Amino acid sequence: MPADTIGARIRYWRLRRGGMSQTVLAGLAGLSQPFISQVESGRRSIDRRSTLIAIAAALQVTVADLLEQPGDPTDPALNGAADAVPAIWAALLEISDGDRGAPTMPSEQVTAVLRHSNQKRLAGDYPAVARGLPPLLDEAARHGGAILAEAAYQATTCLRHLGQRHLAVDAARIAQTAAEDVDHHAWRGAARFGYVQALPVEAAGVASRVAGRAMDDLQQQAANPQVRQVLGQLHLAAALRATSDGRTTDARGHLVEAEREAATLGDPGPGGGFNAMCFGPTNVVLWQMAIAAEAGEYGRVIELSRAVSVDALPIANRRQAYWMDLGRALAHSGRTDTQALAAFSRADQIAPSLFVLNPLARDAVAAMIRRARRRAMSKELRILARRLSIAVEV
Repeated sequence: MPADTIGARIRYWRLRRGGMSQTVLAGLAGLSQPFISQVESGRRSIDRRSTLIAIAAALQVTVADLLEQPGDPTDPALNGAADAVPAIWAALLEISDGDRGAPTMPSEQVTAVLRHSNQKRLAGDYPAVARGLPPLLDEAARHGGAILAEAAYQATTCLRHLGQRHLAVDAARIAQTAAEDVDHHAWRGAARFGYVQALPVEAAGVASRVAGRAMDDLQQQAANPQVRQVLGQLHLAAALRATSDGRTTDARGHLVEAEREAATLGDPGPGGGFNAMCFGPTNVVLWQMAIAAEAGEYGRVIELSRAVSVDALPIANRRQAYWMDLGRALAHSGRTDTQALAAFSRADQIAPSLFVLNPLARDAVAAMIRRARRRAMSKELRILARRLSIAVEV
């Protein structure tokens, strides 16, 4: 299968569906034929989840098929992560089976390993997290409770970013069960947040319902600042899912609640608050940028970007999300590619492996390259093309 752009994969699947025409595909997806043509040729990228969902449904494939996730296991960007996935899967199955031995190390030592793994997560180095997960999950399962909830949460986040959403969902369920076993409300909420994030983009309705039930469950414990941070994150996740599902009124309601919680809590300290979720006014703006991008409001994304500084956030994927959303908004029109290139370069510098593994980054840069072929391509754009293994020959 072609691996260059989302558009190339759309064309591949369209032709596999009995030679379906662009006009027919556009009609089934509620889009225009010129839009499909521009996407397939790589002149235009897809920025909205709802558009990916509509095209995937019309082609009778999954969004993951269009994004080519989890991708080629031999890709150097995976840096050994693919080799760890079978062992992670086996560890998750062992935990689900319930046959756990006695701990082999004291809880303090396991907690130290968790902290070390979490530092890699904060840096956005998910391949490194993946390589350490199998033994960490095994030992965490022997301890159970909050230790297992945190280890399984790390697995959820890591697997999701590596494109292994089905395993991320399994890990999130394990995190939920572990947190419920010890009645840890903040971890219960965090595990459900991880579950919502892990669900495929096609399951926006399911994700919204899960988030809603989680928020109702946590309301009685909302006096706890950690629980309130998680509640705020759940509102943000629900707002994004509602936007991609076309439920703008629901999305706005969740955003209002998140803004209210953030205004009273303020930004967390250097550690990023509970589970380094970074909930606060700054993170709310970052999610507002993502939601505006999903709504196709690219001018709003750029406007919001001017109102916030992300340098102090301790978690790389939040800082990178700022530059990725800004870059995609700037690249949308094709008239501000120079600024978009600068934003994408910052995203790459912040978390190189996370940037290379992002299919939307690849697609946006590929579209910029095709536009740049009409003029002299900059050195910086050639560097990003090499990072993403995109051919630049005319």
